[in-house]
Amino acid sequence: MTVVMSEEGTAPLAALPGGRRSSGSRRRRRGGLLPYVLLVPTLVAIGVGLGYPLVRLVVMSTQEFGRRQQFGAPAPYVGTDNYAEIFGNPTFWDVLWRSLIFCAVCVILTIGLGTLLALLLERLGTVMRTGLSVALLLAWATPALTATIVWQWIFDARYGVVNWLLVKLGADYEGHSWLSEPLSFFFVAGLIVVWMGVPFVAFTLYAGMTQIPGEVMEAAAIDGAGGWQRFRDVTWPALKPIFVVLTALSTLWDLRVFTQVFVLQRAGGIVRETNTLGVYAFRQAGGDNFGLGAAVAVVMVGITLLLTVFHLRQMFHQEAV
Repeated sequence: MTVVMSEEGTAPLAALPGGRRSSGSRRRRRGGLLPYVLLVPTLVAIGVGLGYPLVRLVVMSTQEFGRRQQFGAPAPYVGTDNYAEIFGNPTFWDVLWRSLIFCAVCVILTIGLGTLLALLLERLGTVMRTGLSVALLLAWATPALTATIVWQWIFDARYGVVNWLLVKLGADYEGHSWLSEPLSFFFVAGLIVVWMGVPFVAFTLYAGMTQIPGEVMEAAAIDGAGGWQRFRDVTWPALKPIFVVLTALSTLWDLRVFTQVFVLQRAGGIVRETNTLGVYAFRQAGGDNFGLGAAVAVVMVGITLLLTVFHLRQMFHQEAV
């Protein structure tokens, strides 16, 4: 057994095999309970701001909550009947798969285009980089409703610039309605979602790229590595934890898309074949059945929690490596 002395050599700090200090000593060095105490206000705010609405949502999903209940009538308890109804409805499963596919496509495009723009920012000169950064910042700062209305005008059947340009190029798109078919509808909706999500990815990745030592990239270039090889062997390993975080955030955001789809539907798009989970829950609740809409929302929360846990495990795995 080895006795570890203090810096003055007068008093033992710990008596452990191999001269290691106790775990309690390490915890004291790291701040003790102070970090946890500092977290209390944040946890209380989150509990108050999110806890009650979530509990209320779960309770409502087990009730028959209609228009009468909004004016004080008691809400009958129906247990899992609302969940049985939505799970037994083929429309719900169509909406679920449609939402997952739409989310996956948007996330892939957002991460891919954001990475390309980050690489472009790294290579541009100061003036061009500043101009591109301002343009990305404006796109990112535009509210979702405003951006959706602008893109709706761009793709308008009669006055849209897209149809005008295609007609000028010789295509037969005179009066073409982009919102009347599911595929073209989701093309427009996905374009808006990706357009609003790319700036965040580009800025975050560019900030990460600036932290990679220039000597490492120069050494790789001297060794004969091309642009793709430098990205694969140097940039990607260095930024992999950031890619995991960005993928997680993009997935959570795109799965809960509401404004873009709902506004485009109100602009003339078809409804039944273009509903996503958020819009479907809203329409179920709007049909004088808030309990059914709450059940769909609870399913959305469950999927979001599963995705969050999965991505958190990936993040912790990256930190451990």
